[in-house]
Amino acid sequence: MFIDDISVLVESMLYHERPGLIGTKLGMTQIFVNDVAIPATIIHVPENFLIGLRTYEKNGYKAAVLGIRYHDEKKNRRKLYAMIREFRLNSLDSFTEGQSYTATHFALGQNIDVIGNTIGKGFAGGMKRHGFSGGDASHGASISHRALGSTGGRQDPGKVFKGKKMAGHMGTNRVTTRNLRVLDVDSEMSIIVVKGCIPGSKGKTVLLRDSIMS
Repeated sequence: MFIDDISVLVESMLYHERPGLIGTKLGMTQIFVNDVAIPATIIHVPENFLIGLRTYEKNGYKAAVLGIRYHDEKKNRRKLYAMIREFRLNSLDSFTEGQSYTATHFALGQNIDVIGNTIGKGFAGGMKRHGFSGGDASHGASISHRALGSTGGRQDPGKVFKGKKMAGHMGTNRVTTRNLRVLDVDSEMSIIVVKGCIPGSKGKTVLLRDSIMS
């Protein structure tokens, strides 16, 4: 019985009571409150439609499937929705297919989590990717100021261990920024303004959901 209670508690902490929303990052600005400039990010949230449900009996988990329709409906498109994402839920009792959600899904002053992919940096060296200090800028350090240095042993262990911090692809990682305060909700323009910065560049898709810490 105790194990069942723990599993229910963990599930309630990981998943949410209602789905999130799909939005687009428009850029950053600043809002003045009592002569103090607060950095803020503007997110466009078009109308989201609940187009499907994932049940535990059929799929092994509970989730709501949301989608955004194409802006130009005149074009002959095979797919009706331009973006489809799933949001894990604790219960599906109060949800039916066809429901729609707008920017007013989130309330002014509440905290939300924003999920997105970081800006890609391409192939980066060890100093840029991991913050290494680099070699000595002195006599004898010939063209090795930004070199990575030793990456493994000689005969022992005779290999480079997995996970070694080396040069490689940097960016485009899935990142969740938590506990961002909603500063403004504009239902007419379908815009949500949150405090602080969110991952991704302008025009990229982001996911917004209720903060799991609130």
